[in-house]
Amino acid sequence: MTTELRRLRNYIDGEFRDAADGRTTEVVNPVTGEPYATAPLSAAADVDAAMAAAEAAFPAWRDLTPAERQKVLLKVADAFEERAEELIAAESENTGKPIGLTRTEEIPPMVDQIRFFAGAARMLEGRSAGEYMEGLTSIVRREPIGVCAQVAPWNYPMMMAVWKFAPALAAGNTVVLKPSDTTPASTVLMAEIIGGVLADLGHSKGVFNVVCGDRDTGRLMVEHPVPAMASITGSVRAGMQVAESAAKDLKRVHLELGGKAPVVVFEDVDIAKAVEDISLAGFFNAGQDCTAATRVLVHESIHDEFVTALAKTAADTKTGAPDDEDVLYGPLNSANQLAQVSGFIDRLPAHAKVEAGGRRVGDKGYFYAPTVVSGLKQDDEIIQNEVFGPVITVQSFTSEEQAITYANGIEYALASSVWTKNHARAMRLSKALDFGCVWINTHIPLVAEMPHGGFKKSGYGKDLSSYGFEDYTRVKHVMTSLDG
Repeated sequence: MTTELRRLRNYIDGEFRDAADGRTTEVVNPVTGEPYATAPLSAAADVDAAMAAAEAAFPAWRDLTPAERQKVLLKVADAFEERAEELIAAESENTGKPIGLTRTEEIPPMVDQIRFFAGAARMLEGRSAGEYMEGLTSIVRREPIGVCAQVAPWNYPMMMAVWKFAPALAAGNTVVLKPSDTTPASTVLMAEIIGGVLADLGHSKGVFNVVCGDRDTGRLMVEHPVPAMASITGSVRAGMQVAESAAKDLKRVHLELGGKAPVVVFEDVDIAKAVEDISLAGFFNAGQDCTAATRVLVHESIHDEFVTALAKTAADTKTGAPDDEDVLYGPLNSANQLAQVSGFIDRLPAHAKVEAGGRRVGDKGYFYAPTVVSGLKQDDEIIQNEVFGPVITVQSFTSEEQAITYANGIEYALASSVWTKNHARAMRLSKALDFGCVWINTHIPLVAEMPHGGFKKSGYGKDLSSYGFEDYTRVKHVMTSLDG
């Protein structure tokens, strides 16, 4: 007996459509390892159609007042709240995330972020008008860029989609969004909700479009002549490919890429409290977070005690099915991701020690145990490269200077944290750490009002905040003569 798979479809110009050539891919539930749906494997014809729809819708959407665009986004936020349980169910089936945590940790910030950008649409700031040359007045206009090609990742399919479409639409751009090929379901549902709001308020159907597909689909979107901007959240490799492709016609590029966050713990901390908070920030979402607290640097005087406490916390942390209220996280995204995480552990050098975990959990799905690894050196693969799984590494340092050297001694530069009771030390470290975010005595909280984005190979451009909003605008100088 076979179960018929659910059919997901693209959302183009206000209509749900199959791929023009009928091709599909299977969407797998990572809890079971079995397919539950199919999604379009979109090709050039589908991308062309979505871009044409967004391009046609742009002039009218651009010319709306900020207040009118705000009204749309506020209605979208309300609709997301009203249909939260549908979104949670889709996201949980997509990713295997715990239902309760998705309800409390993702829906509220998503809705808040949409409302923030709705307000930001009416608060664009610029230099004041003035006469910088006799008889001439200069003003600065901020304008939308145009059509935005956006590619969202699989670790937070809903929230990362919000981070992309909300500022873009608020600024007056139109959108073609591609979800990951492994997690399209919640994005397709979001398209239905957003499309319904646009239709109810009498706006163009092509303002927001969703195209499902694989890496080749994303490549076609970035290479397409219509978009003025390409935005991606993904791996460093993917970001480099997007930047290279976009350079051919000088598209703007917005890149939020990988991370390998250092967590610098000094000897004056409350060890039990630090371990509790750091383990939560390292294992949440199965460690599939660019900002996860995965690389802990501990002062040598408390190293052994810290590792013992962290290993015990890891052993007590539970992974399991979405409806289990006792689990902190669900499965890894895919069989490929399970193989990647397992590979890091299998290739550990002889001097490394697995203090907890280090194994797959169960015989179906893609679950991996909370893992702690100690005894590592700065040039070890697992220190230098992003694991993107529930794995926390621990290194020892002897001085503040060595901690800074270790922390900065990687190619990523997205997020970091410092744990100490010494205010002056915290301030020194916040200056010295070469990362886009430095948390002090906490790790992983984000708010809509503050920017999120990294340096070096973690990419460029900011998500969230007024900085993220301005990334979706362009600046124009207008000069007028005062003599008529």
